[in-house]
Amino acid sequence: MFRKTVATFAVIGVVVAALFAADLGAQQASRSRADVYKEIEATLGIVPSMFKVVPDASLDLEWQLFKQVQLAEGAIPNKYRELIGIAISGITKCHYCAYFHTQVAKLNGATDAEIEDALHYAKSSAGWSTYINGMQLDYDQFCKEVDQVCAHVKAAQAKTTTGK
Repeated sequence: MFRKTVATFAVIGVVVAALFAADLGAQQASRSRADVYKEIEATLGIVPSMFKVVPDASLDLEWQLFKQVQLAEGAIPNKYRELIGIAISGITKCHYCAYFHTQVAKLNGATDAEIEDALHYAKSSAGWSTYINGMQLDYDQFCKEVDQVCAHVKAAQAKTTTGK
């Protein structure tokens, strides 16, 4: 019975995914490559080669996503998003991403000191992650300790602002 239920859910999942993909494919084909290229060139000055290798069926969708994620203003200001991008690039060791995010961070006003600080933070965070995961610290205890530290710091900050 269990296997039959799992198999039924798997078939339903495949059908839903196929319907979603068909609908997405119809939406993606909404603009021609030439129209998308015109918009990319108007926005960026050129059509970078990374867009030229994207299949026709995905180009418009990928460009829309790129504009939203990489170019549009969001809850996190673009300079800080790019500093996050630099940090992630350092961790993943993607030299394309490192170059892109560094240049765009500078375009958005990031200083060399901010870039270095973002990378130093990423290195430290990845190092601690490696250590505490490798040592297999008790996760619940870790969370409890972080909560205690945050409560302590919050209380100290309150004392500083009230003078008591």
